[in-house]
Amino acid sequence: MGYAFSICLILSFGLIFSAVQSNSISEEMSEAFGVPGIVTGVVIATLAGIVIFGGIRSIANVADKIVPAMAGIYLLVAIYVLAIHITEVPAMLALIVKSAFGFEQAAGGFTGGIMAALMNGVKRGLFSNEAGMGSAPNIAAAAVPDPHHPSSQGLVQGLGVFIDTLMICTATALMILLSGAVDYGPDGAQGMVLTQNALSEHIGAAGPAFIAIAILFFAFTSIIGNYSYSESAMEFLGLGGRVPLLILKAMAMGMVVWGAVPPVAAVFNLADASMAVMATINLVAILMLSKTVTTLTKDYFGQKAAGKVPLFRIDEHDGLSKGIDATIWNRDVAQERS
Repeated sequence: MGYAFSICLILSFGLIFSAVQSNSISEEMSEAFGVPGIVTGVVIATLAGIVIFGGIRSIANVADKIVPAMAGIYLLVAIYVLAIHITEVPAMLALIVKSAFGFEQAAGGFTGGIMAALMNGVKRGLFSNEAGMGSAPNIAAAAVPDPHHPSSQGLVQGLGVFIDTLMICTATALMILLSGAVDYGPDGAQGMVLTQNALSEHIGAAGPAFIAIAILFFAFTSIIGNYSYSESAMEFLGLGGRVPLLILKAMAMGMVVWGAVPPVAAVFNLADASMAVMATINLVAILMLSKTVTTLTKDYFGQKAAGKVPLFRIDEHDGLSKGIDATIWNRDVAQERS
């Protein structure tokens, strides 16, 4: 299952998702500054290549500085917009819930309305936070958890879902609904262009430029982060040599250029198909590992309740030793604490 998943991960994150992110950047740059898609693709591929050829540590250093700063600025803008429309926010939240579970939508469900809404919600939710798809654990496994316990890193990943989906995505949805810029017709703006139109209603001409710059940083760090996922998978498959990785890097850069040109729907369709395969494999793995997760979680919170700093001691869990490198899990606790 690990080998099958790694192959899907390389195809999805190393190649297809890079095209999706490139498409988002291209769309924004074209709308805000009139930059042709192919020009955006070449520039982004060049910049990403500089970071990617620097190695995973270089990727981490870039993302570590850009993502928190950009997310903070984006949330500040969102808070400003929500604050000046605070009296309308409860009605917009109610509209979201009503539109998902209302009687009209339920009636439409007999003709596929509910299933269509559910399918699109799951697809976009997966693309937003990757929860359940199995990709995030790859980058989590490359980190050193603090405190040094698997569950502490799991909690960090859970926090990421909260910040990304429940805060940033909800704020974006509210800004769009509060703007009145939504056009439900067949030719209405979608995706990032819709967000640009919405923010231009709130903060004027600076709105489209701000969204373009924000998406540039968010999507760019996603491209280099996605590549780091695929490089780890290549290592797992025994293809971590110079030539295989060089081929992967060249293909990833090519997908960035290609993704900046096609319509967004074509790129998203490829991404949806690859996510479905990954999620199917990962959900089976979750069921197989559920007992292990329960054991680790009880161990973590048991140590917390006892007033201790949670440390995962592999020697205390005989049933978990298979496939785990004991040298990285507190083999010498005294030395680790010192």
